[in-house]
Amino acid sequence: MTNNLYPERKTIFLVDDDMVSLASGSALLAGAYNVLTADSGSRLLEMLDVHIPNLILLDIGMPGMDGLEVIKILKNQKTTESTPVIFLTGSIDEQQEIDGLSLGAVDYITKPFSPIRLLKRIELHLLLDSQKRELAAQRQELLENNQTLQQLVLEKTATVVELQEAIVSVFAELIECRDSITGGHMVRMQNYLHAFFIALLDHDLYSKEVSSWNIALMLLAAHLHDVGKIGIRDHVLLKPDKLTEGEFEIIKTHVKFGETIIDRIMKKTSEKDFLEQAKVMIASHHEKWDGSGYPRGLKGCEIPLQGRLMAIIDVYDALTTERPYKKAYSHEDALKIISDDSGTHFEPELVAVFLSISDQIGKIALT
Repeated sequence: MTNNLYPERKTIFLVDDDMVSLASGSALLAGAYNVLTADSGSRLLEMLDVHIPNLILLDIGMPGMDGLEVIKILKNQKTTESTPVIFLTGSIDEQQEIDGLSLGAVDYITKPFSPIRLLKRIELHLLLDSQKRELAAQRQELLENNQTLQQLVLEKTATVVELQEAIVSVFAELIECRDSITGGHMVRMQNYLHAFFIALLDHDLYSKEVSSWNIALMLLAAHLHDVGKIGIRDHVLLKPDKLTEGEFEIIKTHVKFGETIIDRIMKKTSEKDFLEQAKVMIASHHEKWDGSGYPRGLKGCEIPLQGRLMAIIDVYDALTTERPYKKAYSHEDALKIISDDSGTHFEPELVAVFLSISDQIGKIALT
């Protein structure tokens, strides 16, 4: 176990019963972090009496106390309940990993791991954790100083909003880091949606409903529509060929897992408006007008308006973006496909509005 700690560095616990993984992981991380290693879950718990780490890399499949048992203990201890845990796994067990993520793990990495991917994910999760703690501190400060001047309240509120945006941005980066073939997808989706909102008002279609929304909040929530992809294994999510039927069924689980992530966050905060909008988008953007979509097979106006809008722009962006297994469709061909799917995949009236701003959509696609 490495003990030479540098106070200015973040501390990472690496827990694995495989000595080779401990040695290689420690060597990789030692240049940037304090790294303490443990070869069992019980040894990790002993180490917590001396050090509380900033992040834990935890092997799932260990003899004795496995990773799932360990994380249950960690999340029930006040000192470690908020410590980010990234699972390490060498096996392909979808249910085991979903169980782990549901227990509070923030991510998982398949062994043998890519050094660049491991470092990037650690960096993102440490940043996200730091921003969450800063946001919590800001909120606590507001609670303790509720008698301060209104100007101070306004300033702190602005800071909270800024932090919220930063956290969402980090989530978006994490999603795109995992699903690296869709770089820029989040920003384009936000811009498409903004243009769509304006067009709906101009056409007086669903204008009453759209006018009642906090548009800035909706655009921010759109960044999280694919957050459930965090729970999809790399060999499926990053597959360079067309997915098999079974693999597509795995991809479809990202919707339900995304809902689970938002539900977990909602249990820990009273600020639910933003999260509720994000959950609606997550849950409904793969539903289809004719009822053949997933995960619930909603039909027509059973599908929330947010989901019907997101469905169109999500498909457009997928069509016009190059993938390892296909070339990007032209703007014109993508519009034709969407037009042809009017009444089956998409709501006809929304398709008509979308096509009316096709020039603007094409310009956004090029950014």
